[in-house]
Amino acid sequence: MVTIAPNNTEIIIIGSGIGGLCCGAMLARYGFEVIVCESHSLAGGAAHGFEKGGFNFDSGPSLYSGLSYSPSANPLRQVLDAIGEQLPCITYDTWGCCLPEGDFDTSVGASQFGEVLARLRGTAAVAEWQQLQRVMEPYAQAATALPPLALRFDLGAVFTLGQFAPAFLQSAGNALKLAGPFSQIMDENVKDPFVRNWLNLLCFLLSGLPAEGTISAEVAFMFADWYRPNAVLDYPIGGSAGLVNALVRGLERHGGQLLLNSHVAEVLVENNRAVGVRLRSGKVIRSHKAVISNASVWDTLKLLPETSVPKSFRQQRQATPECDSFMHLHLGIDATGVRSDLACHYIFVKDWEQGISAPQNVVLISIPSLLDPGLAPAGKHVIHAYTPGNEPYDLWQNLDRTSVAYQQQKQARAEVMWEALERIIPDIRSRTEVTLIGTPLTHQRFLRRHRGSYGPGIPAGRGLFPGPGTPLAGLYCCGDSTFPGIGLPAVAASGAIAANSIAPLHKHLEMLRSIRNFQ
Repeated sequence: MVTIAPNNTEIIIIGSGIGGLCCGAMLARYGFEVIVCESHSLAGGAAHGFEKGGFNFDSGPSLYSGLSYSPSANPLRQVLDAIGEQLPCITYDTWGCCLPEGDFDTSVGASQFGEVLARLRGTAAVAEWQQLQRVMEPYAQAATALPPLALRFDLGAVFTLGQFAPAFLQSAGNALKLAGPFSQIMDENVKDPFVRNWLNLLCFLLSGLPAEGTISAEVAFMFADWYRPNAVLDYPIGGSAGLVNALVRGLERHGGQLLLNSHVAEVLVENNRAVGVRLRSGKVIRSHKAVISNASVWDTLKLLPETSVPKSFRQQRQATPECDSFMHLHLGIDATGVRSDLACHYIFVKDWEQGISAPQNVVLISIPSLLDPGLAPAGKHVIHAYTPGNEPYDLWQNLDRTSVAYQQQKQARAEVMWEALERIIPDIRSRTEVTLIGTPLTHQRFLRRHRGSYGPGIPAGRGLFPGPGTPLAGLYCCGDSTFPGIGLPAVAASGAIAANSIAPLHKHLEMLRSIRNFQ
């Protein structure tokens, strides 16, 4: 990381979220001069890690898979392979569920969930689940036939994807259905109410939308990774900060630069081309090749001069539907006497009937110090509970963050997370030494997220995530507002796709040869 910004470079990336870092590291590997401008004092965007009172917290994502082994279908692992970075991980296979049906543990893998179903729902539900697994096998093969790192949005894709065409053509019939909502596959194969609720929950965690809005390809990837023999989940040593640090190392080792505390206020446009950025400090950095925005679709539009893109484009992008925001509860607790059989992760659902995306209905809990004790002082645990993309921004938009009303609402809206935690650690409140509550306004302020949003809520079958290009020459986009969409694997793929679309074809092909052993 550098503190003095140069005056010019080839490529500027706005934002150091996972998409921006993957894009920057890939472009640096391709030999471009790259500068990543980050508004925050920490890199990583929604996936950054931070420290408070000796406890090391994940700001956002905490559930990972496909990172601890290579070759992997996870595009984030593929990017790490491409830039030559290792990511030490701790593997595990079990998480806890606190559902209306009761509390139980489940795990990834081919058969264990069937045992849960046998206890809760009986043999008919088990048979449906097994049938669904068989149905999903060819879809999973189709979804993983074309590695994301082979994609680019120009005619060069004929050559980069061509080498994988035979495997893809074998399952091309299934590929058509992958573009539609997963509810189509689910409705044809699943009738049991609990299994349908479970699948809707998984879809919501993947995309911020239930099955009717989640593209089937995302679910097929999940089945390929989670519901296969010997499947494991991963936790990067050092938490999400460990993942971010690996990408930053790759960026810098290949000659790229990361500028922290460098808030981009405007994209500079000359002769109908993006030619650089102006920082809030007044500093101007010019780019010879491209400007790439890792900001959301709405925040990117705010950076562009009004007449720099067609009015129709601005209106269309501005109208992109959005997912709701988050509540966060970060805790540092005394772990003395805490039960020894805790899982690292728990999923809490209050009520299936009101809908999986209803506000305050779903809470995720992560206790990563169970896996990586270095995240907390000796004898302590670090906990992150959050409501995953189901907190309405409208409840917060008119509140002053310094007001008593804001503090009172924070406490009230955090109560569901305390209740979820009490299901697994009944005396959690008396154990707490550090308490941090995050709201949609926190998301908006620290992550520079429009209305604190999780990202675009584009339902499968009713809209498509755009590619990296824009009508403004020299301006590209990556991140959760571009193809393939929301989630760590998707944003990593978006960053690589944007980088590949700029890179010369021969360098892209060389990169693919260097990591040819795709899964």
